Amino acid sequence: MKNSLSIRAYTKQLQSHTHEDYHQLVLPLQGSIEITMPHYSGKVVVGDCVVICAGRQHAFKADEEARFIVADLLSLPVHLYESETPVFRITPPLQSFLSFVEKQLEFQVDSGIEASILDVFSMLLTQQALKQVVEPRIRTVQSYIVEHLDQPLTIELLANRACLSPTQFKKRFKESVGESALQYITALRMEKAKALLTHTDLPVQRVAEQVGYTDLSAFSRRFSRHFGLSPRAFCRA
Repeated sequence: MKNSLSIRAYTKQLQSHTHEDYHQLVLPLQGSIEITMPHYSGKVVVGDCVVICAGRQHAFKADEEARFIVADLLSLPVHLYESETPVFRITPPLQSFLSFVEKQLEFQVDSGIEASILDVFSMLLTQQALKQVVEPRIRTVQSYIVEHLDQPLTIELLANRACLSPTQFKKRFKESVGESALQYITALRMEKAKALLTHTDLPVQRVAEQVGYTDLSAFSRRFSRHFGLSPRAFCRA
């Protein structure tokens, strides 16, 4: 067995097994998965990563339309292997990289590209800070944000999805995540825009639309403030 990344779907029927000789990471791209194993039982959603160490019995089920990137790894970064919690929030750069990986894995890639993808994935895992999973209502909103970056995202809309008043939502989100909801949205949008500009041939206008900007000038100003370069200058760099 060698290290691998793949896109998978599961079924609503509860399954249970153990991987004796490799570790597995499951990262939702769309939908969620319910997992039960020692020290954890719950739902893993978009923006989460669950670490299933070798030899650990686990049961799982998911809606058929849900999609996941699954990493089968012979070894793990020490901080992931020794972590007391098997589920954590991933960083915006890793989330953006998963979007790139998803597009690559839809086609057959040669061994050299696959090895490079695994190298970058491993590097991002090593740099991954273990952000504890936050309360379920805020996690639900985080997943909604990741899946709807191309759409308008207002505090009122997000507060409603969390079943909180706008004031309560803003307070709880910042306490749980460490930054405001608007800062969180902007960071994700900019990281996704950077990934699209780096790994696709989409024109800047289309990239702006993919991350929720109908005004190209507003997108360019925000991108420039975030990265110190305009989108067009970034593409030329």
